[in-house]
Amino acid sequence: MSTNWQIPRRTFLRGMGTVIALPVLDAMLPSVSALAATVGTTPAGMPKRMAFVYLPNGMNMAKWAPEGVGTDYTMSSTLEPLAAHKADINVISGLAHRKAFGNGDGGGDHARSSATFLTGCQAKKSASDIHIGISVDQVAANAIGDQTRFPSLELSCDRGQEAGSCDSGYSCAYQFNISWRSETQPMNPEIEPKAAFDRLFGGGSADESREARLRRENQNKSVLDFVLDQTRGLQRNLGSNDRNKLDEYLTAIREVEKRIDQNGKMPPPVPEGAMGDMEAEYTFERHMRLMFDMMTLSFQTDSTRIASFLVSHDGGNRPYPFAGVPSGHHSMSHHGNNPEKLANLAKIDHWHNVQFAYFLEKLKSVKEGNGTLLDNCMVVFGAGISDPNQHLHDNLPIVLAGRGGGTITTGRHIKVDETPMTNLYSSLLSRMGAPVERFGDSKGKFEVIA
Repeated sequence: MSTNWQIPRRTFLRGMGTVIALPVLDAMLPSVSALAATVGTTPAGMPKRMAFVYLPNGMNMAKWAPEGVGTDYTMSSTLEPLAAHKADINVISGLAHRKAFGNGDGGGDHARSSATFLTGCQAKKSASDIHIGISVDQVAANAIGDQTRFPSLELSCDRGQEAGSCDSGYSCAYQFNISWRSETQPMNPEIEPKAAFDRLFGGGSADESREARLRRENQNKSVLDFVLDQTRGLQRNLGSNDRNKLDEYLTAIREVEKRIDQNGKMPPPVPEGAMGDMEAEYTFERHMRLMFDMMTLSFQTDSTRIASFLVSHDGGNRPYPFAGVPSGHHSMSHHGNNPEKLANLAKIDHWHNVQFAYFLEKLKSVKEGNGTLLDNCMVVFGAGISDPNQHLHDNLPIVLAGRGGGTITTGRHIKVDETPMTNLYSSLLSRMGAPVERFGDSKGKFEVIA
């Protein structure tokens, strides 16, 4: 193998109905370095990524809040699952979404919390005349989405309604979407891991992709079987480090395929008062983690640099027996300061943090340049409601993970007086190469993260 052998950054393994983008390899580094001046990249030419993970129904804030500020802070019991990643995150207190409050519109906080979370705008109270605002992820997608195979990726674990009235006269579209292409058009998320996988690794015509999928299912084949000859040819020319990196990546793809098959299809919406998962082969934990796998793979291959993940819709009453809470989430969130309900709500919050820790570990496991994939990410994780008993939208529970390509100082608890959440988004957009003078109800940049 020649040490001067190079391949383009946009190299794909292609087979019938299959397109597999490659991770950043040493053989690509000269071309990667040439990208150093490109917007939305690090000085080393690595792309920056931005993701948003939304949790429903608020939290037990007494169990969420850390003690102390700055680097010398103590994680709370709810945040404890993130302790291994303390150096890679910032816990932020004091951010608010004022447009999620009623502001004269009365009830409907669950609809407003999700609709406002990425837009910073007030949702129009109507079941049919939808009007909100473009979301931060789509502002970024409009600016840099043409640099990747997919402008953005939208995911959810929730099969929801898109029409009709859901919460106090608000359209269901508000509750089941956090990403908005325009003031009236939501970006409907993909809810099936299998469909998300097929989108990420499918290629060719629709008929060709369908035939490839059927062959995989009928013959128990992997997408990797359709690119086997190309893979072997590529590996013969790669150095040992790149061969190992490629092998780890392809192994990860195969493992995800197996877990998708194991998890089965998502069941119908959980009936009120139901206990546990509705199908034996399906678990909510596997579903959630598979979606985190999809985001990791899409970022690792630079298939997209922007993603949003609506874990569940606000107001949803999913039971959490796997977290020791057989009662519905929404029911627990209206705790009325009942100690038992507060304890159960904290268990759910803790369980969500365990899953997020899984995502951070996946991002950190991918080496990229002199660091990791997480180092080049900016991941906002949290809820649009703080105390659910009062439907508050200030002092939101927010974690910002990743160093944004070296532009964010991590390892801190940042506590501010009531500050628009959109100030943070404005700062993230600048780092992505999509600067705006104003976004939503922003009043400036949130440069305390620098």
